[in-house]
Amino acid sequence: MTAIREDGYELSTDASRIDVGLVHHWLSTDAYWALGVSRETVEQGVRASLNFGVFDAAGAQVAYARVVSDLATFAWLCDVYVAPAHRGRGLGTWLAGAVRDHLAPYRLRRILLATQDAHGVYAKAGFTPLPNPERMMVLSRTS
Repeated sequence: MTAIREDGYELSTDASRIDVGLVHHWLSTDAYWALGVSRETVEQGVRASLNFGVFDAAGAQVAYARVVSDLATFAWLCDVYVAPAHRGRGLGTWLAGAVRDHLAPYRLRRILLATQDAHGVYAKAGFTPLPNPERMMVLSRTS
C-alpha cells in the first residue's frame, strides 16, 4: 500500500523501506513505552509485523507504526512514532487512519492500542476508550 498526501508525505507498507536503525533510535531514546529497547528486539518486531512508514518528499523516513495481527480477529497497533520535526502536521492521525483502512477488508473484531497522551490523535481515526476495561488483563514481564 502506498498513499501520497498533497504536501508530499508518502505512506508505505513496504517493509524494505523501513530504516530499522532510525526506528530503533526513535523508540529506544524518545518513546516512553520503549526506552532502552534493544536493536535486536526492534528488528524482530519489524520482521514479525505489518509496518507502516511515512516519508517526506525527499524520501527520508519521518514516522513509523506497526501492527501485530492474525488478520482474522484481532490487531494491535503499536510503536506509532512521528519524528519531532514533523509533529503537528497530522501524520499520527494519518498513520492511524491508514492502519484502520488497511485492516478494514479483514473485518477484524477489534484493533487495540495503548497510549498515555495521544488519545485525541487516535480519536480522529475512530478509536474510542476501551468499553469494558475490567475484562482486560495483562501478563507483564518483570525483568
